Amino acid sequence: MNLTDIRELDSIDPFASYREQFQLPENKVYLDGNSLGAMTKATATRLQHVIQQQWSHDLISSWNDHNWIHLPLTVGEKIGRLIGAEPGQTICCDSISVNLFKALAAALSLVQSLDSERNIVVSTKDNFPTDLYMVQGVAQFIGEHRCQLKLVEESELEQHIDDKTAVVLATEVNFRTGKRLNAKQLASSAHEKGALVILDLAHSAGAMPVHLDDWHADFAVGCTYKYLNGGPGAPAFIYAAKHHHKAMAQPLNGWFGHARPFDFTPEYEPAEGIQQMLTGTPSVIAMAAVDEALNAFKNVSLEKLREKSLQLSDVFHQSLKDHNLDTTLELISPQQREQRGSQLSYYFEHAYGLCQALIQRGVIADFRAPNYIRFGFTPLYTSFEDVWHAAEQLQQVIKAEEHLASEWQHRNSVT
Repeated sequence: MNLTDIRELDSIDPFASYREQFQLPENKVYLDGNSLGAMTKATATRLQHVIQQQWSHDLISSWNDHNWIHLPLTVGEKIGRLIGAEPGQTICCDSISVNLFKALAAALSLVQSLDSERNIVVSTKDNFPTDLYMVQGVAQFIGEHRCQLKLVEESELEQHIDDKTAVVLATEVNFRTGKRLNAKQLASSAHEKGALVILDLAHSAGAMPVHLDDWHADFAVGCTYKYLNGGPGAPAFIYAAKHHHKAMAQPLNGWFGHARPFDFTPEYEPAEGIQQMLTGTPSVIAMAAVDEALNAFKNVSLEKLREKSLQLSDVFHQSLKDHNLDTTLELISPQQREQRGSQLSYYFEHAYGLCQALIQRGVIADFRAPNYIRFGFTPLYTSFEDVWHAAEQLQQVIKAEEHLASEWQHRNSVT
């Protein structure tokens, strides 16, 4: 494809105007939104108002006057619309790790109230490490007789669900390869065997349609700092299917999860519904940033967003082929576009050096151990010319062997 073809695609892009909502650095191609999303211009304005008016001037009254108190639920409902959840099932709070602890504890309790012999949490060997660490932590806390992690190959996940399985913990889109699981089928298989499902949507939410209610998912967690553009370390979200609300319980009994937090009673009484998943006081500044960032998704068709995402990945990979780089870089993402998320990942012996050399040229990708380079496509602000230019720079780096420079032999703390 030549530059004229690429610019024609940008001219008919239904999301071309959305790019103007984002604060993007000049002379850089940003293909790392699958790690940290770009900031919207409106977010910067909103945060200035929170700091200079709400906090500086209105002070404590802002909990009521500016609805600080309701931000976790307000933001949760906005996210719920993006993940196929009816109202009252999603709330924004804490981090994915903390929310996983809550979801795991709640799910194990629900299953073991019916069958105390079920104690296996089945997950995949290549799941995101924090998900696996959290299961290990829960097992140490409550004992392996109640929680034991079983790791299996991703392709064999459903085969290992049996009458000892309590929970299936899976990430819809693999963080390393970008491979997408069939979440609906997985949930159905788990339920047939009497197990519950917890889905990690970190690499799904905001990049493609998600249908938690339709899939009959039990619990889900996700972050807001990737495709949802909420900012570094932004609070995560947790979803719990409504039919579990009355029976579920999570052990992090903080005052914001109390039915009447401002009664200040010494005995804990959980709130009804999804608000029982709250723990401590939310970070208002961080929550306001997420709230404003989500407004960029108003009137966005996630189906059209998904199609652009796939088109971007198609154009990028075809550009690599045009440069005869498709054998130099080994694609580890699925060849079939419907089976992957919004990224392409490649194996390359010197992936870290390649990533750093590209960054030096103004193309921001990222590296994942041991030898993978990832290119994330964020349809709201990534243009077709962006991905074409990235492929051009990649070809030049490899031709000049810039990735072999001695300065790239030592890795930064954050890779």
